[in-house]
Amino acid sequence: MSIQQFGAVPVGRSALATNKVIRNTYMLLTLTLLTSAATAGVAMLTGAAPVHWLLMIVVFIGGPFVINSLRNSIWSLPLTFVFTGFMGYVLGPILTMYLSLPNGSQIVMAAFGTTATMFLGLSAYALATRKDFSFMGGFLTVGLLVVLVAIVANIFLQIPALSLAISAASVLLMSGLILFDTSRMVNGGETNYVVMTVSLFANIYVLFLHLLNLFAAFSGE
Repeated sequence: MSIQQFGAVPVGRSALATNKVIRNTYMLLTLTLLTSAATAGVAMLTGAAPVHWLLMIVVFIGGPFVINSLRNSIWSLPLTFVFTGFMGYVLGPILTMYLSLPNGSQIVMAAFGTTATMFLGLSAYALATRKDFSFMGGFLTVGLLVVLVAIVANIFLQIPALSLAISAASVLLMSGLILFDTSRMVNGGETNYVVMTVSLFANIYVLFLHLLNLFAAFSGE
């Protein structure tokens, strides 16, 4: 396979090619999640300090942008592991903070289990029905921009009620994005499994973070 064709399947593909994209995406997604879990574990074991929120946002937004710009290059794959590994390292101190709460382990396990259940359920629905969710694109984009502005604003405002509203909205948006992105694979909207992996990883990551916040709030912490 040439560098120019890396990670891509020709448009107008067959059902066999579509299945290949789906298979490669979930295989790579599994590896990136394991990488992220490993770097999170390293950060927790070494007592890593929290990463500055601005750096986290820059990498979280800029990483997928760079990978997408190199979508047809062989460099997109190692950059994917660098991106997901870094985000895992960022997650480490966050998990340490939640685990330090009186019922922290229950909060983390509840968020993890709910994230896995939601992702598997939504993905299975989109794969089984092969419904086209492209109509959600505009709404999801606007929603993401509004939530991003609200997150940055609440970093300075520190309003608990706004934090919960942001997390609730984010859970709904990530659920929609999982359906949207899976639909893109199934219906030929995206033929590059590296790009699809990064997008789904981001959905899962954000979903998990905001479920952590919601479960902590529900537990009274």
